[in-house]
Amino acid sequence: MDEVRSRNMRAIRGKDTKPELIVRKMLHRSGFRYRLQAKGLPGKPDLVIKKYKLAIFVQGCFWHWHGCEFFRVPKTRTDWWVDKLSQNRKRDERDLSVLLSMGWRVLWIWECHLKKHKNAGTDGILETISSLIETKNVKNDARFVEFPSRQSD
Repeated sequence: MDEVRSRNMRAIRGKDTKPELIVRKMLHRSGFRYRLQAKGLPGKPDLVIKKYKLAIFVQGCFWHWHGCEFFRVPKTRTDWWVDKLSQNRKRDERDLSVLLSMGWRVLWIWECHLKKHKNAGTDGILETISSLIETKNVKNDARFVEFPSRQSD
């Protein structure tokens, strides 16, 4: 069992995931140019559009504890996983807070939306990015968008 789990864990990618590639292709097709894995910013956003001070995270539903239908706490070592995933969420919230205080706009795109809607879901993402870019001098909560929000989809 440990051998199987180890093999599975090694196969998990930290970058260039399918959901991330979908978002990158959509942005590029739409004329946006971006940088990948911005190491100098909190949380190392998956994509950064520096011109608009926009950080985009393509969040895996499991690793960031989304709570959607694609998330399940593993049945073995449950306490360890709950602790690990809770720490991930706390770190995400901390990184988000720091980015917003630095004046960045932040978009979290959840993996489940991309899985459910395939390419049809990217239109809403483009609209969301446009509205974030057009937002000027507003409070932090208007510069952060979760797509989809935890209440919808």
